Amino acid sequence: MPPRGIRVSQTQALLFYGILAINNERFNLLLLEPGEIYFEDFSVSYFPCNLPEKEALKRAQRGHLKICSKSVVFVPKTNQFPILKFPLKNVKTIEEWTGGLFSRIDKDKVLKIVSDQVVEMKANDIISPYVFIKSEAEHRFKLDYASIDDCIPQICQLHRASTLLPAEQSAMVGICITVYHSQLHRASTLLPAEQSAMMGICITVYHSQLHRASTLLPAEKSAMVGICITVYHSQLHRASTLLPAEQSAMINAIVLSRQSRCKFNTSWLEDLYENIVLETQGDRILPLVTNPGRIMLTSKRLYFQPFNNIEKVPVIKIRLKDIKRVIKRRFLLRQLGIEIYCTDAAPCSHIYLALRSEQERKELYQSIIQQDELELEDTGQEDMTIKWQNGHISNYDYLLYLNSLADRSFCDLTQYPVMPWVICDYTSPSLDLTNTATFRDLSKPIGALNEDRIEKMRERFREMPEPKFLYGSHYSTPGYVLFYLARIAPEYVLCLQNGKFDKPDRMFNSLLDTWSNCLEGAADFKELIPEFYSGNGDFLLNKGVSNFGIRQDGRPIVDVDLPPWASSHTDFIQKLREALECDHVSKHLHEWIDLIFGYKQTGEEAIEADNVFYYMTYEGGIDLESLKDPNERARMEIQIMEFGQTPKQLFRTPHPQRYHTPPSLTSQQLKQSRSPSFRDVWSANKTEEVQDAKTENGPVSELHRETSVLTVLSLDDCSTMKVVHQYALHKDSVTNVCFASDSKNIFSVSRDSLLKMYSLEDQRQLRSINVSSMALSSCQVMPDNKTIIVGSWDNCVYFYSIEFGRILDTLNAHDDAVSTVTWSSDKLMTASWDSTVKIWNFCPPNQDKAFEAAEFLGQLDHDSGVNCQCVDEDCRYLVTGTKDGQIVIWDVNSMYQLAEHQGKFIGYLE
Repeated sequence: MPPRGIRVSQTQALLFYGILAINNERFNLLLLEPGEIYFEDFSVSYFPCNLPEKEALKRAQRGHLKICSKSVVFVPKTNQFPILKFPLKNVKTIEEWTGGLFSRIDKDKVLKIVSDQVVEMKANDIISPYVFIKSEAEHRFKLDYASIDDCIPQICQLHRASTLLPAEQSAMVGICITVYHSQLHRASTLLPAEQSAMMGICITVYHSQLHRASTLLPAEKSAMVGICITVYHSQLHRASTLLPAEQSAMINAIVLSRQSRCKFNTSWLEDLYENIVLETQGDRILPLVTNPGRIMLTSKRLYFQPFNNIEKVPVIKIRLKDIKRVIKRRFLLRQLGIEIYCTDAAPCSHIYLALRSEQERKELYQSIIQQDELELEDTGQEDMTIKWQNGHISNYDYLLYLNSLADRSFCDLTQYPVMPWVICDYTSPSLDLTNTATFRDLSKPIGALNEDRIEKMRERFREMPEPKFLYGSHYSTPGYVLFYLARIAPEYVLCLQNGKFDKPDRMFNSLLDTWSNCLEGAADFKELIPEFYSGNGDFLLNKGVSNFGIRQDGRPIVDVDLPPWASSHTDFIQKLREALECDHVSKHLHEWIDLIFGYKQTGEEAIEADNVFYYMTYEGGIDLESLKDPNERARMEIQIMEFGQTPKQLFRTPHPQRYHTPPSLTSQQLKQSRSPSFRDVWSANKTEEVQDAKTENGPVSELHRETSVLTVLSLDDCSTMKVVHQYALHKDSVTNVCFASDSKNIFSVSRDSLLKMYSLEDQRQLRSINVSSMALSSCQVMPDNKTIIVGSWDNCVYFYSIEFGRILDTLNAHDDAVSTVTWSSDKLMTASWDSTVKIWNFCPPNQDKAFEAAEFLGQLDHDSGVNCQCVDEDCRYLVTGTKDGQIVIWDVNSMYQLAEHQGKFIGYLE
């Protein structure tokens, strides 16, 4: 039987395949450098270089010239010709081509680019390594519709190559300063919002200068335009002499200037009656690609309008009622991302956006979730762990859930979802899932599976100065993800590796070789990705769309070699999935979760588990905002992105095991699972007070310490009391609350019929259980914290297993609503508005004893409904209170009435 929940997870896992389809156009952003911005294009005819004019005219290629922040790209319409990329750092000259007197080419509309390097890509539409032609050549492009003045200044504005001498640089710098002052003067005549945009970016002078030139006489105009172009050459030459981070900052200023002039086109609004809620700027995030644009939120839709025409539609439109999940994401080490999932039938089923600051992300997120049109699905996240424990969701789905919770996304290769190797047998003719030797030890990270290798790393670790680490590489990086997916995502590999594939013998050629290298390689500790456990395994096949080269033994790169126990790539995926869901893995998966997402991720537990990676891979390992040197910050960002990022830590205590039968925990395991209680946390907050007491009165004894706490908690002086924590968990009045015996969790019941479990350590809701269709009146947790007894207005008492997340038994206890329940010394007392208190024998289940239903012992009758009760510590005496003011004392063992006080009910005190 296939695991439950498979439909949802397959939809998520196929997300990357959908992204591949988006980038199926011949020109896409993967052809540019990481982070490079594509602005616009011009329809042109390209005349091949190094040919006589007559021959060049005959071989002219129609296509589009793409203007980008670091390059100019020519995309011919005919697929047999390669795409030509001219990196601006290699360009010598960009100017209007004048030609000869008798030239047949229209000289007024021809752009000349002289470059010492051109990159050829995708000739015959085959994805193969880029061809770098390093020789100076002149390339001519005839503009079909635009004028030369529409094109040249924009390219010059981004041109970073240097051809000027130092003395000429100084002269041009002076001209730039003069132009800058004229810009600021002109900016003062604009509206306030326009002033801010213009004054903030002093580099963008072309448009203002050209506007001023338009008021001059024709001859003066030509001179002015010439000066503008010259100034741009000088400004961008200055950029080329800067360090990389400073160059990026200068280019970003140009980009920001262009984007600040672009506003959302309100004609794209779908409904005239929808109200604009918020407009801002952000990036659409795809693997290795960011595409900037305008974000518009209205009362009915979310819009994204890119600044360029790379998307298939000019504006992406998402109806708010189609949105099912809105998730905050960490992007490039900062809390900037927001990922939105919609219904499968929506035109856009998913979008990942990154804002410019955490505050802007917060404003967009809050604005979205406050809209009336929004109908988010109730994912019941607080119950996911318990659902997984009880087999309601599969191991695969639960791991995807944890990845998502830890900010791992299919749209971000630096934080791609990570999955474990579970099989270690890739040589047997059949896969035996009943043999423990078939499986990898999930309690150890990949790097610790080979004892000889890890011992050498421990030695190095002991001798290493701080910050220490065991592994010099990570288990999840963009390179590792694309190592597995190279056959279906070759353009991503070329983008990541500067236009080159890896050496054929180092590619993903064999499951056995890859697993062996992970066990024995000095720097190979990679885990798997979700594609190994879902889908049809297409990523294992070479469909011939790319030329990966020839291996040293003369064999070409073909399909991945599978283990003998797999008959095909689909059979391999199916068997791996069966292994992931089998009993052995289910019983040990929590150990791997502790390493990747849990308490063994950091600290002493990580050291003991041989699970220490380089400090920059951890969240908070370095504060980029504190780095003032832009070059140092740029280097750090590149290193962090390429080296891999450890998932956000989700658990601070051992993760519970998945049980098919009740577990048998040893005393040592129980001891290890002990974490600081709420009392410990509260006491820690009082450290300063205790230190003050020590200073004044000398050493503080344990008795004095306990007395101090009692004094603080005394009700005699209510002025000393203050609110420590406050939570709004229920939608109706809360009828009862109780602590777990270890004070780590609070349980509450309400008239909304829900039982809630709240963690004081994590300060979040862990459970929300709909116990009954009617209001709940009371609850009591058993001493072992594994069972809770709940009374309800439906006349029943419910026994709920905290450990297994299900109702163990329902006791039809009374003829009217149960008002309160009390348990002590294996006796359960249930009070009701039917004027009775019933006493039951109930022994809570434990590791040696299964659950047994409560056994009726006797009944205590009253004259009116019973509202409350209390039993003494020894369970000898019970006191009950009724609706009409009667208080009765009972002997629990004999069930006789000992005393009675009859009061007359007058009314409530105001």
